[in-house]
Amino acid sequence: MIDREQVLHVARLARLELTEDEVGRMSQELSDVLGHIEKIGELDLEGVPPTTHVVEVSNTLRADTVEPSLPREIVLASAPAVADGGFLVPSPQADAEPQVTPSDGQRPR
Repeated sequence: MIDREQVLHVARLARLELTEDEVGRMSQELSDVLGHIEKIGELDLEGVPPTTHVVEVSNTLRADTVEPSLPREIVLASAPAVADGGFLVPSPQADAEPQVTPSDGQRPR
């Protein structure tokens, strides 16, 4: 059974403010969840393969077919900046300090 102090501790970690009624309800609900987990832990799952879905799933991917795309002019018309027929984006190193390459050919550390 999850007690009041444990619920308040978790609520504090999650930065939640709970009323006294909510603390009591959360204590019961969390205890119920842990009870269900204990029941699942009692199951003998030896030889049961892990699954990603509860039910069989087939044909989940669409066919990989070539389809026409938008013309480049239309796509670039809404871009904030264009250069050389593509999107112009700032260099991630624009604000970084330049790295000095040592004369011995080794990479900087």
